[in-house]
Amino acid sequence: MRISLRGISKRFGNLKALECVSLDVADRELFFLLGPSGCGKTTLLRIVAGFTQPDAGEVWFGDRCLNGVPPHKRNTGMVFQNYALWPHMTVAENVAYGLEVRGFKRDERDRLVNEALQTVRLESVADRRPSELSGGQQQRVALARALVIRPDVLLLDEPLSNLDARLRLELREEIRRIHDQTHITTLYVTHEQKESLSMADRIAVMRSGMVEQVGAPRAVYSKPATRFVADFIGECNWLPGTINANAAGTCLVATDSGQLEVHDAARFNDRQSVWVGFRPEAVQFGVSQVNQFRARVAQVTYLGELEQYVLELPGGITIKALDANPVEVRARNTEWPVYVLPRNVFLFPRSD
Repeated sequence: MRISLRGISKRFGNLKALECVSLDVADRELFFLLGPSGCGKTTLLRIVAGFTQPDAGEVWFGDRCLNGVPPHKRNTGMVFQNYALWPHMTVAENVAYGLEVRGFKRDERDRLVNEALQTVRLESVADRRPSELSGGQQQRVALARALVIRPDVLLLDEPLSNLDARLRLELREEIRRIHDQTHITTLYVTHEQKESLSMADRIAVMRSGMVEQVGAPRAVYSKPATRFVADFIGECNWLPGTINANAAGTCLVATDSGQLEVHDAARFNDRQSVWVGFRPEAVQFGVSQVNQFRARVAQVTYLGELEQYVLELPGGITIKALDANPVEVRARNTEWPVYVLPRNVFLFPRSD
């Protein structure tokens, strides 16, 4: 089922929750709404579900406008952050609840419940109560309850936020597997960057009730549209700079730490003030003919598979760097050559 959101706006008193949001979610897509608390992503999800009505704009499922259509007539399945399971019912009874409300006969209910529990790999605990299950199992029961009604659209509201780190990793893989198996169009709300990067087909990054960027995870991470997106989707180093020369999309940027070459910079003018950004993993130890710095190791943090460095550049600016599968020990206060490839550097306008 294709979802189209056209100019959605919503206010709560003086609070502007959403401002003219337009998005298209493709049929069978796993689409993420990503952003900090208060950015409007849950409000947008509730509007899609029908729990909240927009002040302006339209919600379309395929060729059908759903404005004014109540939630129970939209054929959506929703998974909440807090599971919302009935404690006095068994797992099977919880999953069957939506089918009972819709008037399904007992034999058909039993068949659909069994299929849903098989999908989430919980058929062996059908007779247990929610209190006898782990947090991860309870969340899978909530997912089965949403899937059993064969929804056109599946809505997930921060479904993994109450789980510990290990369970979150397991459930990420499980949700992606279930989506690939069922092919249900899915709208997933989260503030966790790793969830969206590892699971999504596409991501909409939201801020203050508006969409900052929409794209595939790799594109959003490597080519952020704004500085906010760059900072929110992952760590980023920033150097203030000024365009020295710009020709054919490649420019030279003067910073207090040295001059950098940057690609894909045709939109900038000579002498324009800019922010120069690059990810910690883009910082390489070694010698290069471009974008070379001499850096002093200010701090070292060993993380097993990674070693994280805080490096001081000429001019007193500090940046972060990551070394994957670290072998060589770089002690504090030692100096090392580092560089950043031009393709890994991005620019944004700076207001002095």
